[in-house]
Amino acid sequence: MVYNSIIANDYESEDKGLTSLWSTIQTAVWNITHRLNVADVVDILVVAVILYELIMLTRQTRGSAVLKGLVLLLFATLVSNLLGLTALSWLLMAFINNGVVVLVIVFQPEIRKALESIGRGALLRTSHNESRTERETIISEIIQCLTDLSRRRVGALIVFERKTGLKDVIETGTAIDARISAALLENIFEPNTPLHDGAVIIRDNRVVAGACILTLTDSRSVSHELGTRHRAAIGISETTDSVVLIVSEETGIISMAKGGRITRHLDAASLREILEGLYEEPRRGWSQLFHLSGRKEEAP
Repeated sequence: MVYNSIIANDYESEDKGLTSLWSTIQTAVWNITHRLNVADVVDILVVAVILYELIMLTRQTRGSAVLKGLVLLLFATLVSNLLGLTALSWLLMAFINNGVVVLVIVFQPEIRKALESIGRGALLRTSHNESRTERETIISEIIQCLTDLSRRRVGALIVFERKTGLKDVIETGTAIDARISAALLENIFEPNTPLHDGAVIIRDNRVVAGACILTLTDSRSVSHELGTRHRAAIGISETTDSVVLIVSEETGIISMAKGGRITRHLDAASLREILEGLYEEPRRGWSQLFHLSGRKEEAP
């Protein structure tokens, strides 16, 4: 009798939990269809944008796994409350109530990056000339580096990350995370230094890693006069939307790889046109990349 009474109570609790869950869903649907106004729509859109930016911010970091775990934790808390699982709900709520400090610690790099992005955005709105000056400085530093390396016939391989994340490539090299400068890049590619053999990955205005390993292209149409450095550049441009600049160690010729194709014999003016396309319109397809004055795209 006691056992049957316990089972009956369990079924009754489960029925109440399911009834409560269904009632909550019905109430939510009714509120959406009958009480939704302009302020609610704006509120939802703002929250959606914040969540989207948070996901994009952590997409290429270890924080993405933490974010997924947090979402699952919140979902488990909601379900436990609806099903009346008191002990589990208490445990989860205790963690969530003290989770703000945990999140600040775990997401400290991402929070700092977000605040820096907000600051840069405000700076762009209030001081467009200063932002343009910064871009010009970056472009000039990269051009100086490539022309100096070309003159000295020092090999170089620089990959510019675009929309396709290169986290897996970055992890094959050595993390750097420094602002772009000609001196830094030239020092990285200087022969007989620890990081000279491999690719440098650039994300926005930062050198994020050096000595990265790239997969060589499998294309048989690549010219025999192109070496391993050029084949690696073509390979990464085939599998991602990145733009790669190469300096030949044998000839000093500067080339660009994009979309599995290579453009050779670039000069300072061509490099400036390419880099201005990268830094002026980073989200608009960069159609001007192959419209280079006096240069013609070549098959690999």
